[in-house]
Amino acid sequence: DHRQLTETLMTEALADLSAAGVAVWLDDLSRERVRSGNLAELMRTRSVVGVTTNPSIFQKALSGGGAYDDQVRDLALRGADVGEAVRALTTYDVRWACDVLRPRYDASDGVDGRVSIEVDPRISHDADRTVAEAKALWWLVDRPNLYIKIPATREGLPAITRTLAEGISVNITLIFSLTRYDEVMAAFLDGMEQARDNGHDLSRMGSVASFFVSRVDTEIDKRLEKHSGLRGKAGVANAQLAYQHYEQVFGGGRWKALAAAGATPQRPLWASTGVKDPSYDDTLYVVELVARGTVNTMPEATMQAVHDHGVIRGDTVTGSYAKAQQVLDDLAGAGVDYDEVVQLLEDEGLEKFVQAWGDLIESVTEQLEKAGAEVAPTGATTPAGQGPAAASREGSGR
Repeated sequence: DHRQLTETLMTEALADLSAAGVAVWLDDLSRERVRSGNLAELMRTRSVVGVTTNPSIFQKALSGGGAYDDQVRDLALRGADVGEAVRALTTYDVRWACDVLRPRYDASDGVDGRVSIEVDPRISHDADRTVAEAKALWWLVDRPNLYIKIPATREGLPAITRTLAEGISVNITLIFSLTRYDEVMAAFLDGMEQARDNGHDLSRMGSVASFFVSRVDTEIDKRLEKHSGLRGKAGVANAQLAYQHYEQVFGGGRWKALAAAGATPQRPLWASTGVKDPSYDDTLYVVELVARGTVNTMPEATMQAVHDHGVIRGDTVTGSYAKAQQVLDDLAGAGVDYDEVVQLLEDEGLEKFVQAWGDLIESVTEQLEKAGAEVAPTGATTPAGQGPAAASREGSGR
């Protein structure tokens, strides 16, 4: 009937994107989204095959609704400190989402069906602590389809290598510059070579490199005249050139040796794909970044926009390198200092992560104090029996 035909037509854009080799991931997670079946529904109807999280996503989820009340109450009864509580609450959600996505992980031989959780961004300039935190999160969630997110700061690069060397899958986040991206890919190759030498099964490991898009335009547009034809061009051009770098590295001899040992490529992931300027097409950072072997992680509003009116025109990246380079050359001619912009964005991005983590800590602290004041000291209760079996141990480990 007409309704079924309309639904079929509406779902074609995301299906076309997937068919073009772009993995569709959701940039959001909450307990209610998992418990209600919404995440499973998005897998069925929106081609979703992965999930990314960050501190601000968790803070928003924890501050809305009562989905976390039972677990917060039990944590308060046990006298858990805020650090333990944050780990217990967030790893519960991520573990559950991993279980929902596990069939996709199995069907794709470990490539998709992944869920990301971020290390505490406050320690991103300390490689030793970052690796220790990555190992702790990997152990707490205890699911093979997990990614540990590590920011691509200069100090984060050795942490990325060392985490991979432990056999842990990694999502490298907060990449803005082509130079930093080259360093991230080198850190990946180093880590996978060490993982191989350490006896880990490379075929079970994975990695993505999260290259941020919209924030580049937001910052560069501020430096251009209102009528400049270069506005809204830098983010896509920068990402297109990143894919050129990806092709060069993953066509090389070092990678081929790892591939022969069972490794899969570290995929470029387009992050920050929600359009910030309302004058731009709200599907811009999806339809202009279609290339095989990539991931696009979208806020739900962006995913809905693509679902509703996105037009996927096939590969919009591999033939664009000369044009993309011209955009960066023209920006330099207009007085935009690329190196200064991308360093500023990295610094500001980390500050935003740290601020979001602080907000998350504050929100959980308030909830623990409120729950502690409400419960009588007569002993803890069992958490609500929903979610994965391991989650009932609420992050206290095996």
